[in-house]
Amino acid sequence: MSTALETTAGSGRPSAVTARQLAAATATRRRRAARLKLWIGSVCTLLVVLPIALARLLPLPGPNDQDLAKRRLAPFTDGHLFGTDQLGRDLLSRILHGGQVSLTIGVLAVVVSGVIGIVAGASAGYFGGWVDSVVSRLLEAQMSLPLLMMLLLVVALFDPSVPVITSVIAVAQWPEVARLTRSLVLVEREKPYVAAARMLGLRRVQILLRHILPNIIRQATLVVLLLLAQAVLLESALSYLGAGPQRPFATWGRIISDGQDYITTSWWLVTLPGLVIVLLVVGVNLIGDGLRDRSRVRRTVAAATEGN
Repeated sequence: MSTALETTAGSGRPSAVTARQLAAATATRRRRAARLKLWIGSVCTLLVVLPIALARLLPLPGPNDQDLAKRRLAPFTDGHLFGTDQLGRDLLSRILHGGQVSLTIGVLAVVVSGVIGIVAGASAGYFGGWVDSVVSRLLEAQMSLPLLMMLLLVVALFDPSVPVITSVIAVAQWPEVARLTRSLVLVEREKPYVAAARMLGLRRVQILLRHILPNIIRQATLVVLLLLAQAVLLESALSYLGAGPQRPFATWGRIISDGQDYITTSWWLVTLPGLVIVLLVVGVNLIGDGLRDRSRVRRTVAAATEGN
């Protein structure tokens, strides 16, 4: 291990602190920050996801059960934790059951977009040539279009059902995954282990699937995780504008849309569903950032160790 001394800034005297020790100290701070992000993000996400997953087991009224005598009850009134809406329906029940629809669409959309993006980006980055040209032109064409306007146009042409909304969001999100995957594969294909695999006679598809993809899949999946928050926001925006899954589905966007006329007199009809969406989006983003920071710390420490 190298013991090369570094000069103390401003004093001209040598320092016994090596580059590895400096990297380790920086990595320690970043590791703590990443751990804090992961902890806070996990708490925020679980506070939303767990009640949604257990919605059918909780002692709550049905999301569509109406009681006009209990319209717009305030939170913590008459056994309604989040109050009731303009038709006397339990708001907590509607938020939890609506979250099942919104999360289902979001998860399915990011899985589909992740698969499309990784396959397209990896093919473009590794094979190059006409494959790269076709994928790049598709990326440029789609990213030049206004996202929400494109979604509204496609939904208007088809029945706004759950499969259609899922497919539309997936198609809208794959360029981000494809761009990152392409750039990662472009770096990996120039490394010595790829040249060694070629010398051993492995086919190009085998090298891509067995050697390159396992090295970049973790970074690509981090982007897919961050896209989950965007997918939930897109579905909520479509539902708010009336282009989401139609009734009787109680999606988060529709709950906010139905309650906006009463925002001055019944603030909870809009505020509480909005806070649930914010909590989920913040939690997912913190988890993604924490995982990304942790992977960067590992690479920094590994590079400092190799340099010494």
